[in-house]
Amino acid sequence: MAEIIEPIEEYGLSNKHKKRSLFSKIGVVGCGRDGRHIVSLTALSGMEVVFIEVSEERIQEALKDIGHGLDTKIENWGLTQSEKRATMGRIKGSLNYSDLKGCDFVIECIRYEANGERSTELRKEVFRNLELVLAPDAIIATNATTVIISELAAELTHKARCISLHFPITHTDARLLEVVRGTFTSQEAVDKIYLFANMIKYTPIPVHESSGLVSFRLMIIMLNEACNIWMENVASLEDIDKEFTIIYGQRYGIFHLADIVGIEKLVMLMEDMFHEYGDKKYKAAPILWRLYRSKQLGVSSGRGFYVYDETGKQLGPNNLI
Repeated sequence: MAEIIEPIEEYGLSNKHKKRSLFSKIGVVGCGRDGRHIVSLTALSGMEVVFIEVSEERIQEALKDIGHGLDTKIENWGLTQSEKRATMGRIKGSLNYSDLKGCDFVIECIRYEANGERSTELRKEVFRNLELVLAPDAIIATNATTVIISELAAELTHKARCISLHFPITHTDARLLEVVRGTFTSQEAVDKIYLFANMIKYTPIPVHESSGLVSFRLMIIMLNEACNIWMENVASLEDIDKEFTIIYGQRYGIFHLADIVGIEKLVMLMEDMFHEYGDKKYKAAPILWRLYRSKQLGVSSGRGFYVYDETGKQLGPNNLI
């Protein structure tokens, strides 16, 4: 049974001299797949969450998807209906940055474009907007796997509170948080993020600012080699995934994992890593480019290395590649 913690501030005998606890309210800018994951897990941990989107339609779409995710937990005996209502009651969508006032911590998580890129200029604009409404000691973070946080913080007045994080979202048990300090990041900001990680029951891992961090540098090498093995006709796609899961104790095969993360995201990240390190081992395999150019992007598009139904259930290998 999931542990649900409801805020208790409103039940005190008096609001006089009441001191608000750290991380009682956090914000998320952008509520795509990554943003929804962060909103859900923080609300489940008892925090009030405000997320910013560009339209009312996207707000409702995000709330509906978060609700469906909680319904899955209920079906698996990990949540009750009353706990779901309490969790959804802590989540608010907004079009206005001013609703983020009072947040201790805001995570920029704007959506990827269709080609797998995220605009650096747009993210800089998000950071500037956040600085206008947040207190000087509030943490501003980006959810990223590239060298970006120092660049995003460079134009701000209060640079020391900026930090980069990476939430793995491949499955619910991947409760690990890569914490990346930039050129200007203070130790106080790092300490606060470690406290936040403990509150959501994640294990924080310190990582130096680098393209791909640790998680994706490992995954991309394995994915490229798996693609080469498949293209050399050493083994079938399904059998390669079967070996990967059984021998190495993984939940998903490497090709299935690539579909979950998103082919477009992986190809763009691999290009970034290739230009950053100059090593051809990071260059995306031809089959990845074929999938990328034909918009067969994985679970999100219904077709990648495998074919998926509307619920994301795997139906079998993709015979079009």
